[in-house]
Amino acid sequence: MQPTRTRPFLKWAGGKYKLIDKLSPHLTGRKLIEPFVGSGAVFLNHQFERYLLGDINPDLINLYQCLKKEKQQFIKYLKTFFKPELNDQTEYLALRQEFNLRAEGRRRAALFVYLNRHGFNGLCRYNKSGGFNVPFGRHTKPYFPEKEMLYFIQRAKNAQFVCGDFVSLMNRSRRGDVVYCDPPYVPLSPTASFTSYAAQGFSYDQQIELAYRAKHLADRGVKVVISNHDNAITRKIYEDAVIESFPVRRFISCDGSNRGNAKELLAIYE
Repeated sequence: MQPTRTRPFLKWAGGKYKLIDKLSPHLTGRKLIEPFVGSGAVFLNHQFERYLLGDINPDLINLYQCLKKEKQQFIKYLKTFFKPELNDQTEYLALRQEFNLRAEGRRRAALFVYLNRHGFNGLCRYNKSGGFNVPFGRHTKPYFPEKEMLYFIQRAKNAQFVCGDFVSLMNRSRRGDVVYCDPPYVPLSPTASFTSYAAQGFSYDQQIELAYRAKHLADRGVKVVISNHDNAITRKIYEDAVIESFPVRRFISCDGSNRGNAKELLAIYE
């Protein structure tokens, strides 16, 4: 019998909830460090003494910090954004504009969840100016993830959430830690790039840098596991790692007919 898994409270393209069974055998140690924490699916479904969870997206980290600090009070506040009258395109665009122009602190955090649950396909996407630009999703009744947020609060007690790049997070690892990296993937084709999750994007040079840092840490006794597409580019980038490959179902394409199987890999440095 498989243990019960917990879904993240955010909808997230590329989330690792369905790959927990593939990841779990490789994630052992005292502390889990995630430089690309995303929706937190990996952190929520693995038991460690401590967690250092980072991301380059300041809105995501602001949300996690607010939820950890305010707990049920934040959930109560957030619930006011899930009224039927706010599930409307005009209201959505007005709140999206507020988010982009002036919202700060807990209100910005609450708007981030509102946009995530009311926007199209649960995408998190910014334009080159840093403005959140996901269109209205036209959901009949957006789900309010109270149960999932309560579980997040419980698990966040031993977690530190930090906004920063992957280099700064990986540099904080020590012997006996395990680092799991889920960077924006190398595109399957020249037209398939999906790097606008953060306004800065993620370049090919950064993919190379990540692999270099992983090998360096492994030489110091820190295990590093990286997820990515399995293709000729990633095989070259991760040539110093042990590779585990498997097929996965693709879900982020807007074209339903283009949501087929693709190969992914784990690059394991130890």
